[in-house]
Amino acid sequence: MLRLLSISSKSISNSLRKSSSISSYSFTHLETHLCNPTSSPISSNPSGSPPNQFNSINPAKTPDGYSFSHRFDRNFSSFSSKIGFCKVSSSGYWLNCANLRTCERNGSAVLRVQGSVSGMRSFSSESDRESMEYDVVIVGAGPAGLSAAIRLKQMCIEKGVDLSVCVVEKGAEVGAHILSGNVFEPRALDELLPQWKQEEAPISVPVSSDKFWFLTKKRAFSLPCPFDNKGNYVISLSQLVRWMGTKAEELGVEIYPGFAASEILYDAKDTVIGIATNDMGVAKDGSKKEIFQRGVELKGRIMLLAEGCRGSISEKVMKKYNLREKRHAQHQTYALGIKEVWEIEEDKHNPGSVIHTLGWPLDQKTYGGSFLYHLQDRQIAIGLVVALNYQNPFLNPYEEFQKLKHHPAIKPLLEGGSVLQYGARTLNEGGFQSIPYPVFPGGAIIGCSAGFLNVPKIKGTHTAMKSGMLAAEATFGVLQEGLNLETYWDALQNSWIWEELYRARNYRPAFEHGLIPGLAISGLEHYILKGRSPFTLKHGKPDHEATKVARLCSPIQYPKPDGVLSFDVPTSLHRSNTNHEHDQPAHLRLRDPKIPEQVNSPDYAGPESRYCPARVYEYNPDEKSQLKLQINAQNCLHCKACDIKDPKQNIEWTVPEGGGGPGYSVM
Repeated sequence: MLRLLSISSKSISNSLRKSSSISSYSFTHLETHLCNPTSSPISSNPSGSPPNQFNSINPAKTPDGYSFSHRFDRNFSSFSSKIGFCKVSSSGYWLNCANLRTCERNGSAVLRVQGSVSGMRSFSSESDRESMEYDVVIVGAGPAGLSAAIRLKQMCIEKGVDLSVCVVEKGAEVGAHILSGNVFEPRALDELLPQWKQEEAPISVPVSSDKFWFLTKKRAFSLPCPFDNKGNYVISLSQLVRWMGTKAEELGVEIYPGFAASEILYDAKDTVIGIATNDMGVAKDGSKKEIFQRGVELKGRIMLLAEGCRGSISEKVMKKYNLREKRHAQHQTYALGIKEVWEIEEDKHNPGSVIHTLGWPLDQKTYGGSFLYHLQDRQIAIGLVVALNYQNPFLNPYEEFQKLKHHPAIKPLLEGGSVLQYGARTLNEGGFQSIPYPVFPGGAIIGCSAGFLNVPKIKGTHTAMKSGMLAAEATFGVLQEGLNLETYWDALQNSWIWEELYRARNYRPAFEHGLIPGLAISGLEHYILKGRSPFTLKHGKPDHEATKVARLCSPIQYPKPDGVLSFDVPTSLHRSNTNHEHDQPAHLRLRDPKIPEQVNSPDYAGPESRYCPARVYEYNPDEKSQLKLQINAQNCLHCKACDIKDPKQNIEWTVPEGGGGPGYSVM
């Protein structure tokens, strides 16, 4: 089957050279591959390769000496040979450049793609999209998705069979969208890859001390530490998943970053059979650019959804199949985590030191706390987590974080240092009560998409990884042994995940009535009942319903940033390496465009302009001095706070073009 892409060769050249988001290196690299498709990968030596914005700090290296992004360039070459795409820039634009044939038709050059690959590639006249088929398709290259992929391939080796496994990731590279605290509990990794220490996993800083502070505006009071971090490590999760990506590739997993899953594919029986990626090269007005590319269908016998907290595809699947109702689960509740990585002075650095806090700058009705972890190479991670069921619409989580850094117990540590990276991400806090039934027709939900975070531990990576491993084992049983995917649900309930989350189930809802009652109940749970309570507390209102109208609340005045410890949003946003192609349809959509001006602004004082940590939403006066909402979608950190906190649930978060968003390297 032939697929034609009618683009003038001259217009390709012109459009690429004019694009400010495409470097001269990208264009030269594209021309090299067009002229010599069999050329070897670009060397990662300093003289031969350009700086990579996503790996500018401690870039990950694979065992063969290539940087992780270059290793994936080889996968992209494989992908292009199957579906006819070739990566030309980090902005997510692609051109059909595999198996090129040039012919003349109506005076323009036509790039022709011929043939298919191993019977996997097909052409659907009904959808006008390329289609690829795998045994298993995993959406999301985070800890859960990569653990599932690795475990599947391990079982294939153990049983002497071969299953095709594909992982699709919306970030420009694996790890680009990964943000976490992270004090890492290696329990699941010990099970998955027991030799991780010998294989140079980026896990090298064991926890050396553990402190718990209660902050007032001027003081820090030490409290008995409820955490047991002995044997845990302070890590960068974005670096760990990049390493896991190399391990998955070595086992034969195909990983394709830069592709955003935007649509669920169903068969006639309403079974999920795959996903479709976003079209590329669509202008803001909906018209097709010269470099337009239709999305791709990735079909799997089993689909595993590992998109992370508030995954857009996962949420649609949960609603369609009533998965939360099927288990009589409560609604999910969330928090927003805002984080910076600093490089500090040598004499202040204490590798492995871990500090958690409660109290200031948050008021006693708002649940949350801060963390401060000492990594390696004089780096520290500092962040603030704010529960999104806060009541005051004037509260601004970003500004609360800026205040935190001026606390007398924290300020001296940061003085003389510099910020390396900034980011934000929401996290699930619903715990045991909010876990949905994770199996749907055609697949399963794993990791933080389902919500396996242990709130009192402030850890979810190990549980996410274990859920991916259990889902992989169930998937293998379905494909090779004729079992049912419900075995994943059974395995979850019989695993240490279930035991751990059940014991922790009452901590988060204990704080529904404020800080002091929460501390009392959680102390009782931790030190006396130890998770064996005869009751299970319920969560309060959904986060968006918890917001009070502005007339019932007091405005909060925040100090101006000093440019030394605290910063304005544009400065921080620059440090996140966030990039979106400006001329594309906005991925943040209003279900009713009238609600911001008629409800949110007059009733709630425009909370969008405050709960977003990237200034995506701004209210500006029009020519009649009426406030109008402006959406700066190109600023989006993909944190999902707007999808959760909007009072009327009027904002729908959809995926932008693949490859857009933040570019984390040490988060």
